[in-house]
Formats: sequence, structure tokens, C-alpha cells
Amino acid sequence: MRGGRAIGALLPVVLLATGCGIRATDVVEAGEPAIVAVEPRGQLGTVLYFVSSSAAARLMPVVRHTEYGQEGSGAASDGEKTGGGAVRALDLLFAGPTRMEREAGLRSELPETRVKMGIELSAQGVRVEVDVPVTRLSEPARQQLFCTAAQARTADRTEAVTVTGTDGVIGPAHCSL
Repeated sequence: MRGGRAIGALLPVVLLATGCGIRATDVVEAGEPAIVAVEPRGQLGTVLYFVSSSAAARLMPVVRHTEYGQEGSGAASDGEKTGGGAVRALDLLFAGPTRMEREAGLRSELPETRVKMGIELSAQGVRVEVDVPVTRLSEPARQQLFCTAAQARTADRTEAVTVTGTDGVIGPAHCSL
């Protein structure tokens, strides 16, 4: 008798669950995955932008924790602290992703080389001068430069960035993220 009562009590629940009017559907494409704004803690982190291998032109932010006193190869004209700001960020960007970042599917479209650079920060934005060609860089490589340099200046990446290389000028442009 107990088994009959248990089945009798569960029967309405089973009928409600199966007959609630929701039909099965195919998978619905909802676009790209969400992007999370990542900002470094205090002054000891630098945000770099690398290309995700999972999407041809998708940039992903990476926070590199740095120490003051690590020298950059360039010099900023606004008196930035050594080891911080746009010079350090671009030095790290040109060095490419770390082994762990590569294993996570990140890569760089920029040439991995030691670059001499000068950076000027002004009311008009960020002006970067590098000793490598820039006009033939792919769009993801350009965005890596624009987003990293703008992020080093302001957290919201709204700064206009102009990059002068050995073969010409790209920009002024804004980070597309």
C-alpha cells in the first residue's frame, strides 16, 4: 500500500514536469563570450593585450605583475616612474606572451624583438615611436599596440594612440575593445 501512495503522490509532479509546454530547441548562437575588464592592482601590475588563438582577431587582456626598478628599453617624456606606465607595458608586449600564456592559447601578432622606443603622453593622447616597421602590421597587431598603450595611460582605454615606425605612421586610433 505504501508503494502505491508514493507513486500516486509522484504522478502529478511527473505529469506537470513533462507537460509544462516547453518545447525542445536547437542550440541558439548567442555571440562571443563575455569580456571582463581586468585592471592591475595598484601600481605593480601592467595590462597587456594578446591575441586569443580561439578567435582570429579577439584580444584578451593579461595582467603582468611587475616590480619597480625593472628597466624598460625606452624613456617616457612625462617623468613616469621606472618600471611603470606605457614604456614598461610596451616592452613587455613586444617580448610576447610567456610560456604559460602561450599554453593558455594566447599569441602575439607583433614581432618578438627588443624595440627601442620613445613615448610622449600629452592632452592629445599617446604618441609612440619605435624602431621597427609598423605600416604593414595586421589589424590585431595594431590593436595590441593601441590597447596596451592606451591602457597604460588610462584604465578605460579611451586615449588616442599614434605609432610612428621606421616606415611611417599608424593612427591616431583608439582601442577597439
